[in-house]
Amino acid sequence: MAKKDINRRQFLQMMGLGGLTVAGMAACGKKQETAISEEYTSMEEPPTGKMTYRTDPKTKQQVSLLGYGMMRLPTTSGGSARENKDEIDQEQVNRLVDYAIEHGVNFFDTSPAYCQGMSEHCTGIALHRYPRDKYLVSTKLSNFNEETWGREESMTMYLNSFKELQVDYIDYYLLHGIGMGGGMEAFEGRYLKNGMLDFLLEERKKGKIRHLGFSYHGDIKVFDYLLSQHDKYQWDFALIELNYLDWDYANEMNERNTDARYLYGELQKRNIPALVMEPLLGGRLAKLPQHMVRELKQRDPEASVASWAFRYAGTPEGVLTVLSGMTYMEHLKDNLLSYCPLKPLTQQEQEWLQNLSRKLVGTENIQCNDCKYCMPCPYGVDIPGLFVHYNKCLNEGILPNDRRDPEYARLRRDYLIGLDRSVPRLRQAAHCIGCGQCEPHCPQNIKIVKEMIKIDEFVEQVRRYQHPLSNDSNITQNT
Repeated sequence: MAKKDINRRQFLQMMGLGGLTVAGMAACGKKQETAISEEYTSMEEPPTGKMTYRTDPKTKQQVSLLGYGMMRLPTTSGGSARENKDEIDQEQVNRLVDYAIEHGVNFFDTSPAYCQGMSEHCTGIALHRYPRDKYLVSTKLSNFNEETWGREESMTMYLNSFKELQVDYIDYYLLHGIGMGGGMEAFEGRYLKNGMLDFLLEERKKGKIRHLGFSYHGDIKVFDYLLSQHDKYQWDFALIELNYLDWDYANEMNERNTDARYLYGELQKRNIPALVMEPLLGGRLAKLPQHMVRELKQRDPEASVASWAFRYAGTPEGVLTVLSGMTYMEHLKDNLLSYCPLKPLTQQEQEWLQNLSRKLVGTENIQCNDCKYCMPCPYGVDIPGLFVHYNKCLNEGILPNDRRDPEYARLRRDYLIGLDRSVPRLRQAAHCIGCGQCEPHCPQNIKIVKEMIKIDEFVEQVRRYQHPLSNDSNITQNT
């Protein structure tokens, strides 16, 4: 290759390495100095005045197809407030919000539960600098713990959202995470027995809430029940997980999940707009195995890996907005390029992504989105950290799973060093006691205790220089 014909960025794109992080090209698990991908370093500036909007059927307001999810706000240490407890960088939050609004974003989604409880406060500071009709704000009744199911506790949470957001009405208000844990019993305790749903319906009549809906995770019986009561409650929207992997394979990956095709279809039957979460499945669809990255780059060398997922999520006409939690300006710019304006996927492109999904299901990853709803573990285990490390090594083909491999010794060493760098020994799977407190909080319904046992067995075998089991306990095939 003549140097004059190809630069480093073009080479990375051609080889399918554009999705690797700049500092993440060393041993698996090495701490990354930056979360910005190589493919973002020469990104063009997104245009202004080109945002794609969808019309809300109730108010006829124009809603930006890209919605800003305020759950991964930047911290002063340079990371995300979803991953650590460092102070949120309010100046950077303001800059991100300013840039988003300048480029047409008008939908901002938060919750009392996000960013160690600081998301609403920081969102309110950033948005309050603008006229109220310049933005739409969404927040939630996030009364997950039984201690907050009481009327007084739930009411306090509701009223505090107005104070933190510095608003006198909320555009989109959600019952948060219905079906995520406890099924119908939890739903009744959180919203019916305490009278909160009736109260919220009255608040909608008064105009304090402009749109009332819910976000769905897990138990399909709760989803179906709420839709069966649509004539009574008149849901204005529903927030669902929709991406090209979950469209047909959510249930195949986890029998307790529901395919997005069904969720979206049921909403469409009732003309209920869909808000979309997890367009990247917690980042998994931006961190595909490298052979899949190469396929994407061959089709469009200039498009980021993530942009395919965002175009997929935004293509259905019944989608009102697609939420993305964006910590870095580069991620915001890339997502803006996907929606300023949206270039809807062709039928052929959608089918091609479905074929890609079939291959992705076959990689046998642990289906973790790194959402951290399972945390904190009462015994200090870093559950998502262990899953992320394992998946990363599996996707990159560097798991030490065959002692006959001439590279086994090196892979073994790199895996163990990478694991200890990523997750301290005292927070590794060996310290899981199987209490199961984490499992009801997992949106993906992962059998966390079972996966912890498998990872612990796998690590112990590798530490002893043993070949993993080849039966049903084979970690490399069944986790």
